[in-house]
Amino acid sequence: TAEPGLETLFTQSLREQLVRAGTLANTGCEARIEGEVQWVGSGPTIVTQAVVDEQGRTLKNPTLASYRASATALLRLKKDERVLSETVVTGTEDFLPGGDVVEAETNRQAALRRLTETLMREGYDRLASSW
Repeated sequence: TAEPGLETLFTQSLREQLVRAGTLANTGCEARIEGEVQWVGSGPTIVTQAVVDEQGRTLKNPTLASYRASATALLRLKKDERVLSETVVTGTEDFLPGGDVVEAETNRQAALRRLTETLMREGYDRLASSW
């Protein structure tokens, strides 16, 4: 994707799932998980309505109330180049626009982190249940 460093977030989140499951330390395993971030994006989801008086004058302009980050990732469990299992996970995570550009970007990055954690947990669970 065009999102710099996003693959690192996905990798860290998947590693955390493997640690929680106790499978990361298993050095005797010949299988591996490969992943591909297929899509990521974000955009506004909720815009408040303008407030207009009886004469048609705008008392309050519409404002952005919420953004949504979205992502799709493909995970493959492979052994000896043979695909044992494959799954696609897709999800969204809402975040506030913030008062300025720095706060908005901080909120977006936090949402992406939460989203990668959710997607990698779901992806791991799907792969693990298919073994």
